[in-house]
Amino acid sequence: MKSIKKLVSATLIAMFAFSAVGCNMIEKTPEAIAKSPVAVVNGEKITRSELDKSPDMMQVTAQLKQQYGENYDKNKDAQEVLKAQRQKIVDKMVTEKVITQKAKELNLLPDEAKLKTEVDKKYDETKKQMESSGAKFNDVLKQEGFTEQSLKEYFLNLLRKNEIEKNVSDYLSKDVKIDDKKVEDYYNANKTKYTEKPNKIQLAHILVATEDEAKKVKERLDKGEDFAKVAKEVSTDTGSKDKGGEYTVPYVDSGFDATFMSAAIALKEGTISAPVKTQFGYHIIKTIKKEEYPVKKFATVKDEIRKQLEDEEKQKVISQKIEEWKKSSKIETKKYEKNLN
Repeated sequence: MKSIKKLVSATLIAMFAFSAVGCNMIEKTPEAIAKSPVAVVNGEKITRSELDKSPDMMQVTAQLKQQYGENYDKNKDAQEVLKAQRQKIVDKMVTEKVITQKAKELNLLPDEAKLKTEVDKKYDETKKQMESSGAKFNDVLKQEGFTEQSLKEYFLNLLRKNEIEKNVSDYLSKDVKIDDKKVEDYYNANKTKYTEKPNKIQLAHILVATEDEAKKVKERLDKGEDFAKVAKEVSTDTGSKDKGGEYTVPYVDSGFDATFMSAAIALKEGTISAPVKTQFGYHIIKTIKKEEYPVKKFATVKDEIRKQLEDEEKQKVISQKIEEWKKSSKIETKKYEKNLN
């Protein structure tokens, strides 16, 4: 049978393969568990049912089923993962609830009629595609624990959440503007990001734990000892020591510590640095060869830079405002932690 997951849009892809989470709260009926609050935000409940049916939680349970089987909720390790993930997802749902409440207050809620039309369209498209592949759509829904109505409700909730987040984000960031000076200043400070081809550097380094060790390494090198030989003897970087400490990496997005890269790029070819401290310890760096290209003209990249800076500033403004909303909200989670078991 062809998987439904391949026939729905990317935003809905997590839905079909997952069933509701099992639970261990044997002192309560399934109905009581489903209605149990896992958080209360400004007087509004988030229930265990809402948590268990959320896309994030379904993703977790699907992964646990793959790893531990259908009875994953009886496995001790899986139980620990479940509780930790439930708590994490509750925190996310609390934020979403705060955003939804503010969206209502600011008249930013989406048009429900339009959302339902979109859900019906998506449902019909998916059903048609499934049936054209030879699968019995209703049988698959039943097998995976859904009815037509519950599936449409899921689609509706997901689309509504996405639309609310978009509306709120647009509202909060509508006044963000980046002036020409900021764009040009960023360009001048980050020219290596805008070369015709990515600049590369061939370097070698020796990593040790302390500054005293690094100074002793530098003394040996200054006296003429071979860099590769010393690296093999004393470097703690197991990924490069047997190669004499050598790497060839791009200037931008190298994956290396920023302080390390700045020191390496600043060196002339063939020269060796003084000890350089990073989060990993102390490095002695040798720049072997640089491969550098011309920088693109400002006019050709200014729009790209402006969009990048605007996106970053928008995200900052949005995050700060949402945190303000959360701080001013009455959020209760601690006393409901028992309902996550």
